[in-house]
Amino acid sequence: MPLSDVAIKKAKPATKPQKMPDADGLYLLVAVSGGKLWRYDYRFGGKRKTLSYGAYPDLSLARARECHGDARKLLASGIDPAASKQADKLARQIAAVSSFEAVAREWFAKHQPSWAKGHSEKVIRRLEKDVFPWMGNRPISEITAPELLATIRRTESRGALDTAHRALQNCGQVFRYAVATGRAERDPSGDLRGALPPARTKHYASIVEPQGVAELLRAMDGFKGTLVVQCALKLAPLVFTRPGELRKAEWSEIDLEKGEWNIPAERMKGWLRKGITTPHLVPLSSQSLAILKELHALTGHRRYVFLGRDPQKPMSEAAINAALRRMGYDTKEDITGHGFRAMARTILHEELGIERDVIEHQLAHSVPDALGTAYNRTKFIKDRRSMMQVWADYLDKLKSGADVIHFPARTA
Repeated sequence: MPLSDVAIKKAKPATKPQKMPDADGLYLLVAVSGGKLWRYDYRFGGKRKTLSYGAYPDLSLARARECHGDARKLLASGIDPAASKQADKLARQIAAVSSFEAVAREWFAKHQPSWAKGHSEKVIRRLEKDVFPWMGNRPISEITAPELLATIRRTESRGALDTAHRALQNCGQVFRYAVATGRAERDPSGDLRGALPPARTKHYASIVEPQGVAELLRAMDGFKGTLVVQCALKLAPLVFTRPGELRKAEWSEIDLEKGEWNIPAERMKGWLRKGITTPHLVPLSSQSLAILKELHALTGHRRYVFLGRDPQKPMSEAAINAALRRMGYDTKEDITGHGFRAMARTILHEELGIERDVIEHQLAHSVPDALGTAYNRTKFIKDRRSMMQVWADYLDKLKSGADVIHFPARTA
């Protein structure tokens, strides 16, 4: 007599396992522990085998009968249902490790150690927010260019065009890794060239007119913030490094005797990805040294030059821009912490006639040299030392209102 749900629910465990038959060889095994397991005993290739379907009530009576019917059909076709079940399980396991998300996380883990922390955080956050929810579970080998584009379009549609371009670039890197590791045959992102509108170039607000720079420098002198922020604010235009490079400066990197600041490669944007491991050398003018020596009395016994509220951490990434806003400057339209770089690059060339190669190398833009070798930290070093002092003297004269001689720019 076939089983019923009522009979199954009433079944109690005994001192030994009990079989409750249903139909066509399907039975429920009531274990001594109380578990109720669906089973099927059959012969294949002259051997007795047992196929397990699952446990009741997770696998209902109706669903168990469906599974049993499928197994009997396989057996009638000369296929071992247990072997077929193992093959399906293996296929699911392979699909799990070959999904887009699984491959992407493996790719990320391979490259993360060589990336700056900020860059790696942005990459994984971009994938988790804009890509994984839509195609993370898809087998990477089955994803087509239209499917990828549909995912990227979602990011574009919310107005984040630059993020959409970056997400597409990251997806291409993941697909190429999948091809290299044998889990995909091609990179569909290559088919999407031109599918997105060009990303608009983002320019940081900056002041490049000498008169405006003079007013800014005088405003800095009147800034009433903490000594740490005052010093960071005054040093920013003198060294024109990126804001993150400045705020994370450590005393161990600065040689006050030699007048040098060596920024580790891991803190230089994109250097480790390019295989550059040498530090970036920033010659310090006498004005820069005076600022650092004044601050050394306060923070010299700590790790970071510009301490945050927590003395174990550097000052906030928002500190410089917040100071500029307190001085009355709009950091979107007037000047931003990153804008000191454009200020120096423009005025050094157009007003002081410094050759572009010297400026670009100090900005860490011109990384490879003419021979194609890795970044040379001492390239143009004499010219760079001279330039940094000329620049600091020029800023002092601007601030004081003295007449400044403008030199014609020279072609590099």
